[in-house]
Amino acid sequence: MHFIGCSIITDGGRFQEGRNRNMSETQARRPRLEQPGSARLTTTVALISLVVLAGSYVVNAMDRQVFSVLVPHIREEFGFTLGQGGLLATIFTLGIGIAGLPTGYLLDRLSRKAVMLLGIVIYSAFTVLTAASVSFFDMFAYRALSGVGEAMQNAALFSAVGAYFFANRALALGALNFAYGVGSFFGPLFGAHMTTATDEWRTPFWVYGGIGFGFVLIILVGISKKFTEQRDGAREETPRSYDHVPAALFNKNLLLLAVTAVVVGLAMYGYLGLYPTYLQEELGLSTADAGLAVSMFGIGALVGLPAGWLGDRLNQRNVMIVSLLAGSVVGWLLFNGPTTAGWQIFLSFAEGAIASGFLFVNIYSSMQRAVRPALIGRASGMYVASFYIPAAIAGYLFSALVESTGWGGAGLWQLAVLPLAGVVALLFVDVSKFSNARRVEVH
Repeated sequence: MHFIGCSIITDGGRFQEGRNRNMSETQARRPRLEQPGSARLTTTVALISLVVLAGSYVVNAMDRQVFSVLVPHIREEFGFTLGQGGLLATIFTLGIGIAGLPTGYLLDRLSRKAVMLLGIVIYSAFTVLTAASVSFFDMFAYRALSGVGEAMQNAALFSAVGAYFFANRALALGALNFAYGVGSFFGPLFGAHMTTATDEWRTPFWVYGGIGFGFVLIILVGISKKFTEQRDGAREETPRSYDHVPAALFNKNLLLLAVTAVVVGLAMYGYLGLYPTYLQEELGLSTADAGLAVSMFGIGALVGLPAGWLGDRLNQRNVMIVSLLAGSVVGWLLFNGPTTAGWQIFLSFAEGAIASGFLFVNIYSSMQRAVRPALIGRASGMYVASFYIPAAIAGYLFSALVESTGWGGAGLWQLAVLPLAGVVALLFVDVSKFSNARRVEVH
């Protein structure tokens, strides 16, 4: 018998009433997600929303990528060592990584839109504060804390877009990575030009932080929760069954993909952190040429769109394995191959296409597909942590390898040999347990 809402004096009634109250309180703490069958935005409005949110991610990328091209100027003013410069160039990834898992759980309590906005406010504020640094330690703190905000925006944004465009998840995440590529290209390029024009390395941080605050207002007013809070499969004519997907968050597929994310984070940010220093101090390129070469990594990231399209249609594990093997070759050539500006620009583009275009997009979407829809937020947080915590020490590790084996040796071990560990992990991934692996009608 059910006596919900009545005053029951029996022990069983008290138990049932308390149970219902506890369930109601738990549900009240959770963010409201749009339920299957709820109204969605028109295609035009949804695409405009995607463009606006992608624009905010452009600024995120500009902030991340500008620092490395400014390292020589910052080292000159503060007297930092090569190791300190490399650590500062990638330490923001420590903030991203540490905040990744807590952000995943925060998404169970707050709306994706709220987490996204809070993240943009945090990283914009600490981007501006970076320009006010007076020592290694406060600059270290500002860069790390800017990463916390970037993690919050990343996890909330990729969860929202992945859920709204669930049927073409990798392609949709590829669109976000396209935005990252735009920011990765223009961030260092504009940063180098602003620094040269004003003779002040702080200028890019002031400008990029201000643009970030502008996007907070645009998203707050202009983006509907009907876009950010959708669930997988909403309004599908034939409901999906996810019984073939492991019920646990920490399942075998997710953990193997996390290992692959660790490998790519270490390799990619080992390159990003000190590559401009290598170009300027080892190869003798100008600040402008080094900025252009680093920016070509961002142009390579634009490949995320076709990379995501392929990931939606081909065996995603095989796409990632081929990408890792190609990345090993390009990683070796970057520090052991041609030394002219033209070749370095091309190789930097290839590194961006493989690491950021193919691997970032397909590993991220695979980890979302490795869990059931209710766990997508936590899976996104898991990816962020797996990718960015190791990336935090990538620049320092690369500098240590440079000191012991030279630039060529560092490129060999961290960019060519290390990715092979990711290939081994992927060999054991079972794509038949991904959420998009089969379609079963629910009666």
